[in-house]
Amino acid sequence: MGRYVVRRLLQMIPVFIGATLLIFLMVNVMGDPIAGLCGDRECDPATAAQLRHEFGLDQPVWQQYATYMGNVFTGDFGTAFNGQPVTELMGTAFPVTIRLTIVAILFEIVVGIVLGVVTGLRRGRPVDTGVLLLTLVVISVPTFVTGLLLQLLLGVKWGWIDPAVSSEAAFGELIVPGLVLASVSLAYVTRLTRTSIAENRRSDYVRTAIAKGLPRHRVITRHLLRNSLIPVVTFIGTDIGALMGGAIVTERIFNIHGVGYQLYQGILRQNTQTVVGFVTVLVLVFLVANLVVDLLYAVLDPRIRYA
Repeated sequence: MGRYVVRRLLQMIPVFIGATLLIFLMVNVMGDPIAGLCGDRECDPATAAQLRHEFGLDQPVWQQYATYMGNVFTGDFGTAFNGQPVTELMGTAFPVTIRLTIVAILFEIVVGIVLGVVTGLRRGRPVDTGVLLLTLVVISVPTFVTGLLLQLLLGVKWGWIDPAVSSEAAFGELIVPGLVLASVSLAYVTRLTRTSIAENRRSDYVRTAIAKGLPRHRVITRHLLRNSLIPVVTFIGTDIGALMGGAIVTERIFNIHGVGYQLYQGILRQNTQTVVGFVTVLVLVFLVANLVVDLLYAVLDPRIRYA
């Protein structure tokens, strides 16, 4: 297991470099970031040249990337165009988005897996049909429609929640935004769990466990569910990074100043340092989440062993 982890960590290095290089190149073709610093008026040549030199934009792209990566490994993610270090923006944005992601993941795990198990064990029955129709509706409706609808009904019309999340963004305030963020993924987790449970239910090891006279709950939890969760864990693990990076719409609707908000502001203002810095951390989160998922395989299925 130890050698496998070391090998995976070494494999993550070229993936990290390749991903950050691609992001850096894509962000640098968004437009001229200096043009946005002077407001509606065009920058005079002397001011533009001074700003380009100050932010290192007068260097070749490959040299900019090499300088940036060298600074990243020392913990310096650059400075935003407003003079604020990107690490300070991360320090305020990532804790908020992490809390929002935790709420969303809990909805996926608890609600999604429970509904998937119930429908998988009752395949073809009315409860199965009803849940399938409900998940199909959730998948079909865009997230911004779901968010605005819940904000209007629960926040404005009925007054059950505050329409906008406060600056503290406590867990209690993030329940509805977390549900909105997790809605589509929750529907996929439900369907994936249902399919996996229904398929494994007819497996030989399940019939053997039943023939031995094991209690029904033990057959489901110790045998059926444990083997059926492998594809579900894969989906949830890869969804962690997607939720953190894809929270732009949800955070805009509920006025949450997290990672999605900072990415939106960085793209809007063509602030390359902010966008590349935040996405670089998201790449690391995605790689670590994939490694944890691979290690969980051996926990869920004893037949899987890593040399």
